[in-house]
Amino acid sequence: MIYLGTLLFVIGCMALLDWRHRLFFFRRPVAATAVMVAGMIYFLGWDLWAIDLGIFLHRDSELMTGIMLAPELPLEEAFFLFFLSYLTMVLFTGLVQLLTWRAGRRGRTDTSAERRARSEQSNGVSA
Repeated sequence: MIYLGTLLFVIGCMALLDWRHRLFFFRRPVAATAVMVAGMIYFLGWDLWAIDLGIFLHRDSELMTGIMLAPELPLEEAFFLFFLSYLTMVLFTGLVQLLTWRAGRRGRTDTSAERRARSEQSNGVSA
């Protein structure tokens, strides 16, 4: 139960970051939901395939709920995959937003420098 609680806590933290900066779900909720559903289907399929091959095995732990979604697939795995996908998208959209902000800021800085140079030229000041 501790592991599920921890996952829910960090998902909540991601949601707060998302809400504060309007990065993913809080920017385009329909598109974000489609991306998350596609990611969950992909990763759950990957897990089931690995379980079928005997690569992923579940071990009982007192830190987990013991609820199984399928043989060798605990409930916590679905929440972990959701967190992994959400984290990836918040990091990606956050980076895009940061780079866009920096590019816009750089453009404004260049514009003000150009404006200053024009002003100095019109006042007869040389550089």
